[in-house]
Amino acid sequence: MKQPYLLLTPGPLSTTPTVKAAMQIDYCTWDSDYRQVTESIRQQILAVAHADPQTYTTVLLQGSGSYGVEATIGTAIPRQDATLMIAINGAYGQRISDIAAYYDIPHLDIVFDEDQALDPQRIAQALDEHPEITHFAMIHSETTTGILNPIEKIMPLLKARHIISIIDAMSSLGGVPLSVDDLGCDYLISSANKCVQGVPGFAFIIANQTTLAATADNARSLCLDLYAQWHTMTKLPGKWRFTSPTHVVHAFAQALTELRAEGGVTARYARYQANQQCLSQGMQALGFDLMIDPAIQGPIITSFKYPVHHFDFDDFYQFIKARGFVIYPGKVATIPSFRIGTIGDVNVTDIKRLLAIVSDYQQLSDTS
Repeated sequence: MKQPYLLLTPGPLSTTPTVKAAMQIDYCTWDSDYRQVTESIRQQILAVAHADPQTYTTVLLQGSGSYGVEATIGTAIPRQDATLMIAINGAYGQRISDIAAYYDIPHLDIVFDEDQALDPQRIAQALDEHPEITHFAMIHSETTTGILNPIEKIMPLLKARHIISIIDAMSSLGGVPLSVDDLGCDYLISSANKCVQGVPGFAFIIANQTTLAATADNARSLCLDLYAQWHTMTKLPGKWRFTSPTHVVHAFAQALTELRAEGGVTARYARYQANQQCLSQGMQALGFDLMIDPAIQGPIITSFKYPVHHFDFDDFYQFIKARGFVIYPGKVATIPSFRIGTIGDVNVTDIKRLLAIVSDYQQLSDTS
């Protein structure tokens, strides 16, 4: 079957034919071969993230990335004598706040404008003003706009205060170089269908084993109990507590093989950067202004302002889709915008084809 279009989104994203092909076989969750695949994935994720297996573990969890975030928030934070601070500069930081509110977890939101990166100085001041903070959560790649937040500058503030750290690296791990060992974070969360270029179906959490071991009685949910999931995978290597997404697991194993074959995260980051730079320069040449400063722009997704007040995004979207690409509507609340992703099985040639289509759309619009 011919692929109808390329997904220029931050995940799900366009995958290779070989990743898709890995899902064409049925597997048993108790089978020893399948369990070995699961265990291999857990170890390979640590290697991708530069996380020492003596210190860190990987917990796989059924569901989307938000399931992994909710499981981590709901398990990491004790039911008493704990307060969470959340740094928010977009919809995904706000989602963590929503989760905390849903679970009645005491939390304090430190909110930044959506077109601004997290400011370590403001965060340090807020932490000094609130010594009750025990846990801190933030987004690395905030796909509301495409900002890449400076987590490497914020982590030392948390470690100096002995605050447990939670990083949502949903749209960065596997596509942006990072080292969990260097960061020294307690939890880092991502998903199968992002920069590793697998398909949707499970999230994964890299957790400090000592920190995770202290969370046995914290979970507010049976299915989203991160500690219990880890305990099962430790006691019965490769076994998930409940039915696992077997086809997705094998697709992810193939995606990890292809990540290594590409040259690892550094090479993939270079490809994503080239895609983003080509897109950014080309769209600006066509009259589309950027939403955020290029200095804080990540390579995952880029936000553009509507070029004119009467811009019809739905018409624009359908024109592009009919010619082979799908993009994203904007998520910034105050400024009309749209977003274009530059990750997945996509290269500069694809981006140039997109730019030609956008140019054609403008020419037709000008004459109509």
